[in-house]
Amino acid sequence: MSWIATERFEARTAPAGLALVQELINTHAVERGPGADLLADRAPAQEWLAGAARQWAESRGADAPQVSLSDADVEALRDLRALVVEMLAVPFDERPAGAPGPFAGLTGRAPVVLVSDPQGRVGLMPSGTGLGWLESAVWSEILLAQQSGEWARLKLCRESGCRSAFYDTSRNSSGVWHNVRTCGNIANLRAARDRKKQRTTADGGPGRGGEPAGAQEAADSRGRA
Repeated sequence: MSWIATERFEARTAPAGLALVQELINTHAVERGPGADLLADRAPAQEWLAGAARQWAESRGADAPQVSLSDADVEALRDLRALVVEMLAVPFDERPAGAPGPFAGLTGRAPVVLVSDPQGRVGLMPSGTGLGWLESAVWSEILLAQQSGEWARLKLCRESGCRSAFYDTSRNSSGVWHNVRTCGNIANLRAARDRKKQRTTADGGPGRGGEPAGAQEAADSRGRA
């Protein structure tokens, strides 16, 4: 089984449960490429969430939750996506890490269950069903990723027409495009056109008929002589 939304972009997938957060972001519509918003209506949103929940459960060795959505849930689901996108828009080296400060001013997001294994290790388990479960799972995975350092490697593609989420595995965390062959190539071509335009402007720009400005002025002078 694959992460449906992320697979559309051919983006590198985040490890384990953090891929659920990436998957949520990648449900968005794009100007070109894979197209439709998977959360536009209840039917596609329900299909996406059911698949994402099963994939998350498989990655975490847990039972798949019940994830039925109402029409009102779909709008709240899009709001959740927008909030996480806003968090990822912060440059990776400026994102806060570790536990939050004093409890005053904190915002409640979703309940979770603390669990332990036979070795006494304590972990987080999302609780609830439907949208409530997804909110619990998303915030749990973000917390775990912030503690492990993986949160800084989940990024939004720099290409404005894409903005898909990808997991940066570069050694110095320098990746900026979800796919160098697609969005990276678009950015390079745009930069090359801008450089050519700047050189043309610096040289005086084209004159009438496509000739450089200096050549056109010389021709006009000869005509007046």
